[in-house]
Order: sequence, then structure tokens, then C-alpha cells
Amino acid sequence: MKILYPLVAFVILLSAVSCNKKSEKKEDSKTTEKVIPELKIKVDSTQIAAFYQSYPKLVKFQDQVLALYKKNNSTQLWLDNKGVVEFGNTLFNKYKGLEQEGLKANFPYNENINPVFEHTAENRLSLVNTDLMITNLYFYYVQKVSGVDEKTSRSLQWLLPRKKVNYQVFSDSIYKKATISDDKKSKMFSQYYKLRDALHQYREIEKKGGWKTIEVGEDFKSLKKGDSVASVGQIRERLYITGDLKENSKSNICDSTLITAIKSYELHHGLTPKNIILPEHITELNIPVSDRIKTIIANMERCRWIDPELEKGKEYIEVNIPEFRLYLIRNHEIVFVSPVVVGKAMTKTVVFSGMMNNIVFSPYWNVPPSIIKSEIKPGMAKNKNYLAQKNLEWNNGAVRQLPGKNNSLGLVKFLFPNSNNIYLHDTPAKSLFERENRAFSHGCVRVGKPRELAIEILKQDPSMTTAKIDKAMHAGKESWYSLKKKIPVYIGYFTAWVDRDGNLNFYKDVYQRDESLIKLLTEE
Repeated sequence: MKILYPLVAFVILLSAVSCNKKSEKKEDSKTTEKVIPELKIKVDSTQIAAFYQSYPKLVKFQDQVLALYKKNNSTQLWLDNKGVVEFGNTLFNKYKGLEQEGLKANFPYNENINPVFEHTAENRLSLVNTDLMITNLYFYYVQKVSGVDEKTSRSLQWLLPRKKVNYQVFSDSIYKKATISDDKKSKMFSQYYKLRDALHQYREIEKKGGWKTIEVGEDFKSLKKGDSVASVGQIRERLYITGDLKENSKSNICDSTLITAIKSYELHHGLTPKNIILPEHITELNIPVSDRIKTIIANMERCRWIDPELEKGKEYIEVNIPEFRLYLIRNHEIVFVSPVVVGKAMTKTVVFSGMMNNIVFSPYWNVPPSIIKSEIKPGMAKNKNYLAQKNLEWNNGAVRQLPGKNNSLGLVKFLFPNSNNIYLHDTPAKSLFERENRAFSHGCVRVGKPRELAIEILKQDPSMTTAKIDKAMHAGKESWYSLKKKIPVYIGYFTAWVDRDGNLNFYKDVYQRDESLIKLLTEE
């Protein structure tokens, strides 16, 4: 914005000239510049209240704005004698770049803020309201890049601890002139930046026309190595666009190169690798690039909710529900991976966190009241030997299943106390881990490699040898081990994720949560 002030006057002082008969002496002229008084614009509570009467869609920022100007002695923040300070222009450029962050730049008063920085129209705001409008743009920007508020994310069933937005810190940054222009990756959960790069890649694909629909007949069953049909060339082109295939020979013959590329695609889309191309592959490949972009944007928003301090922990466990996988991270490296089974649609696994404090070997299974009502009592009504056949017994008015290999919790469980009564555990139903969709439990997380997880967790305790762990698991008698150091457990929900090798992965939205989040982000 150009703000005009009177031109600076310069006074040139000429020295007196004295002449004599022998010589003429001339003194050098001296120039003295008048100091321009620092611009001071009063912005008090009365003016702030009047501003929000004129611009009510910004009133949610009023308390922060009042505190900020009070701290600045009720004077302007963004204007000096030359116009808008550099930091203000940086803010506006960042705001205009929100599309790159997967967000819409929908400041409620674009028609007022744009002329302040752009010359497409005249800025009709007073100096006071110009400064206040920029301040509100600042808090709007901070809110957008921090994600939807915690109340909203909880309504979307996200109960992981939220990254706290400290407006005081952001306010202080206005004086430091650093926060907005400084884009260090430590400011956000690292996955956010990886997904942002993926968003740029997929938008470039979209600009070039995306990818064409692969056409197969209604009676299509499969394609195997050696088959030759027109759709093979279409599949080849599709995989080439997203980089799953490094070169496009444009051949219509299904060869080993194409099968290898499909296997890579399967690995990064939650599918079990096979040696043939099936209808499910065609369905996945035909998902439009616009839909993939929406999925990336939804998961960038989820990343905004996560405190970056989380991944700085020396040891923690993370479970990604749509991926059906568990990771144990130690010293920033993945030291253990296991497939998991999560809650089915009617009994969803909760997105939350806890601190693992105990491992229970040869556990009892204390049957939840809901299962007693829905399954056990009806079973007992039909069969008087139901409890004995299921290895169940009454225990102080409740029902529990005795330890053993047929126990529903298997031979070991991992506890991290929480109000949702969710924990990690073994299971006798091993065949479920071979399925692509593994949403079958009542809400708890079944671990495909529980023995190995126990061994890995207890590595740092020399007294808990592998032999001792095996003995405890098969003892047929419940025993508890208290961890010397609690381990954070994070259960999250990400349908798009860039792995440590830089590969973008997409997973099925098993609980149908992406659509509502995408709608929320785009409806402003």
C-alpha cells in the first residue's frame, strides 16, 4: 500500500563568502536533513470496537486484537512512514499462498484487504482500519494454518492431543518479524511437509489433464503376464503418470515390468501384492486425480492437529487405523512393524493416545457388558453348557474367559489405561491378518506379531529373556509385568501418508471420515 506524506525538506546552509584583494575564500556548503517524526497512529479500544461493528465477521478475533494493541501502547502495528512494513507484505503473500497448503484463501473481507497490498483498486480504509484489517488477517492466517479448532476435531472423533495454538506467541512474533517468513520444518508435524510436496505433485498432474479412465469390459476377470489387450496400454500409461512405472513402452502386452509396477502400486495402496491384475486394481487406478488431491488435503489438515513434539520422543508406538499397521519407533527409527486388526464400522477403534505401563501374559479376558448382553446371554439361553464350551466363567457378577491359546486376547496383552477400554492384544484368529481389510474387532487393536512386540519392548530389561517371555505367555496363569518406563501409544487415522522412503501411500477410508472433513475445509 502506498501512503503519501509531505516531502522531506532539506535546508542547504551556505557559508558566508568573504572577498579580499589577495584571495577569495569559499566555505563548503553543509546540508542538514530534518528528522521525520516516527508515525504514530492511535488504535484504542473504542476504535477497535467500532471496527468490529463495521466488520462483524471478524469479531472472533476481538479479544486477541485488543490484547495485542494494548501491549503495543495502543499504536499501529503494520504501518510506518513508508506504508505497510515488510512483515505485513510477507503476511499477505503467505495468505495468498494458502492454496499451496491445501486451504482456501477466503478472508471474509477480501475486497477490503486486497487494495491495501495490490494496486487493482483504491484502498478506502482509514489508517486505523487499515492497520486493524491487517491484524485480523494475521489472526485469520494463524487460525487457518493451525487447523480447525479442537471442538470441531473432537466432533470428527479425533481424540489425540491437539497441537496448542498460543496466540501470545504468535502475537510476540509480530514484533520479531520472523514467524511467518520462517518456514522451518520444526514448526509442524513432519508428515505435513511431505504431504504438501505430494499435493504439489498431484496438482501438476491435474494441470496436465490427470489420467484417463482405464476401460475394461463388464466380464473382466484378470490380466496375467503374456495377455495382450488395449487396456494393458492404458494401465501402463496410468502407472507412468504417477511414477509407479519409470518408462512407458506403450506396449499392449502384459509383461514382467508391468506386473512389477502393479505390485509396487499395490504396496502403496493397501493391497496385497499379487502376480495378476484384478478388477480391484482397475477400480483403484480409475480414482480421479481430483479425488486423490482431496484425500491429501484432508490428511494435511489432520497433520495440523498434531504437536510436532510427538515425533521427537525417544520411544513410542503408532497405529494407523486405515493402514492396519503398527510401528514401534525408537531413537527416530522404525524398529518393529506388525499388521493389526482394528474395530469394525459399528465398533470403531478410537483415535486417541495413552501411556503403555503394563504387559499382561496369559491374560484373562474380562468380557465387556455389551458383549455379555448381545452374545453371551443369548448363547446361554440356547445352550446351558455355553460358558464351559467357550472357556468362560462367572467372576463377581461379570464374565471372564480363562487364560490359554483359545482366549480371545491370545497369550499377551499390552495395557495403556484409557476411558475407552482399548488395548493391544494377541488373538487366536490369525487368518484375519492375511486379509486386505482388517476391520473386524470390537474396538481393541489385535496385533499380528504380539510375541515379537513383547520381545522388542522388553529388550532393555536383561531379566526378561525371550525364553522367559515365552514361558509367561504359555503359563496358563495370568502374570503382569510393569514397564520401567512408560511408552506413549498413538492411534491415528491417515488415509494418505508419505513413508520414510518418500513413497506416497493411499489407504481406504474404512470409517468414511474423509468426506466430512473435506466438506468442512471447503465450505467456508
